[in-house]
Amino acid sequence: MHVTANSDEAIGAPPPHEAYADAPDLRCEMHQVLAIGAQRDGRQAAGPVTGAVTGPPVDATAAERAWLLRRAALMDRMALDNPGPCPVAAAAETAEQLVLHDRRHPGLVAGPHPPDAFALASDRRRYVRQEYAAWTAAGRPGT
Repeated sequence: MHVTANSDEAIGAPPPHEAYADAPDLRCEMHQVLAIGAQRDGRQAAGPVTGAVTGPPVDATAAERAWLLRRAALMDRMALDNPGPCPVAAAAETAEQLVLHDRRHPGLVAGPHPPDAFALASDRRRYVRQEYAAWTAAGRPGT
């Protein structure tokens, strides 16, 4: 079997069922991510949202990264459930936003491989899976 630099075997990205094994129910996660986004954008006052940052975060960059990661993972999971063009495009876009953030803040990368190890745009969703699995294993820092 030929293994390319961007294959799951070469970079060790976990498959979706492993990466999202401890993820909340899709509806619950969607509600939480939307609520965090509303708080982040000032459309909603900070309040008791399970899994959300309440009050001023200790580290705003880590909190922003946690939101980007959760949003990208949510979009990836939705695209896995419904692999149509719109869900897949949304998953790719949010994955790219996480990659861009992590390039600017490499100290927040939780997984073993940096974002640039996933060289192709189509691999960005695997980067999200790697990071979500590592973030979950680390106890969800920044939330």
